[in-house]
Amino acid sequence: MDDVTRTLLDRAELEELMNRYAAAIDRRDWGRLRTVFADGEVEADFTSMGVKQVFRGPAERWVETIRQTITGFDATQHFFANHSAEIDGDRAVDTRYMQARHQLGAEHYTIGGYYTGRMVRTPHGWRVAAYALTVTFSDGNRRLMGIAYRKATGVA
Repeated sequence: MDDVTRTLLDRAELEELMNRYAAAIDRRDWGRLRTVFADGEVEADFTSMGVKQVFRGPAERWVETIRQTITGFDATQHFFANHSAEIDGDRAVDTRYMQARHQLGAEHYTIGGYYTGRMVRTPHGWRVAAYALTVTFSDGNRRLMGIAYRKATGVA
């Protein structure tokens, strides 16, 4: 396979990987979401959204964190656009703009910005080893994040 073909296939696979990420979250398919991440420790930096510290730990624990954050919402919808990838062999830096709407009753909290991911090629395809969300705008009621978390976890 020539370099151009390999690059095009890699870009398509990275696009599918992140589409799977968004769809798995919105459909609450936690097993499918797990397939997005590399085995072992992953890193997730959501500090620009107000999370106090960067997550570093097993992918399973990160998926559980996402589940606890999302399942208290009535619905979510994640969109990606303006995708670019800098591919270097079995590693890539993947950047894509995003919007995510979180709906709870008649209220919403929407964020926009971009993800920057460090991806690795594995025997099972491309996976996220680390990623960061950079929030550039938000709209709606940010307090819904805490309300939904408490609803999902039963924490008062």
